[in-house]
Amino acid sequence: MVRRVLDDNGGSIGQSIVFYDSICRPRPVHAFMVTPMRLILSRKGFDSSAGGCPSPVLPDSSLCVLPIPDDQSRIRYDEVRFGERRLGKLVRDLSGGRVRGGDGAHLDPDLIADAYPRQGGWRPVLGQTGSAQGHLRNQGVAPGDLFLFFAVFRQAELWRRRWRFVPGSRPFHAIWGWLHIADIHSIDALPENALPWARYHPHFHGQPDAGNTLYVASNEFRLPEQRQVLPGSGVFTRFDERLLLSDPDARLPTQWRLPAGFYPGAARVPLSYHARADRWQLAPPWCYLKGAARGQEFVLDLAAYQELEPWLAALVRTARGDPPPP
Repeated sequence: MVRRVLDDNGGSIGQSIVFYDSICRPRPVHAFMVTPMRLILSRKGFDSSAGGCPSPVLPDSSLCVLPIPDDQSRIRYDEVRFGERRLGKLVRDLSGGRVRGGDGAHLDPDLIADAYPRQGGWRPVLGQTGSAQGHLRNQGVAPGDLFLFFAVFRQAELWRRRWRFVPGSRPFHAIWGWLHIADIHSIDALPENALPWARYHPHFHGQPDAGNTLYVASNEFRLPEQRQVLPGSGVFTRFDERLLLSDPDARLPTQWRLPAGFYPGAARVPLSYHARADRWQLAPPWCYLKGAARGQEFVLDLAAYQELEPWLAALVRTARGDPPPP
């Protein structure tokens, strides 16, 4: 496990690799210099290949993210709650019956405390493995870095007692949650009695996998150049234009409109998977990006993009219902 070390003011001064002793108490072993904080734009939830449709924006503007199907998961859609609703009917209706309430749900990232029964000590978590985890590892993602989760959404409505997508509405990408990393665990290397509160999670129920990794949320965090302390994880319960990634004037959800601060120019390493200059167009206060059709995790080194910090802080504050900045 890797843990970031903080100074008395909450600033990063290093990392420590943490091993467990014989009774699963963390034991610090080594410290070294940290890399700058990274932002990871992470695609999660139903899409055309996993689930077969977008996640719904409900009539009250709720962003209801549907976990992808997973035959190995012990969690069933009928057991997962979104407010007063269970996901079973939503996935059955919106997928046209391809996914049903009794099917296994890959509840990941798992950010909402009352979405599923919990043991004491539960923390919001994300699991990752395979090529996506390899990309995170190669990009140096570490404790102190920040995931922003996005998904493909479409407006939905209840029609004749069944959920359907609003005719004529288009799918779009929008941000729906975040997780600031406190700890990173190699799941196969954990002692059997470590993290008992996490054992429900789908990433604990697959085949042995050396790359299988669990990211655990912090309680709170502060961006390097910002004073305000922010919650370490959360979701945006209602759609807001500030959460929109897709260009509202484009036909494809992968055509993005981002704050101009994302524009790499010639001097900065761009968002991973988006190195080609012809993907980007600058038109302040925006920049436009032809998003990669594949890939789950897109990583940006915030040390070179510090002008994005006010945008990030304001974005997280929208989860509390703060008004837009003037």
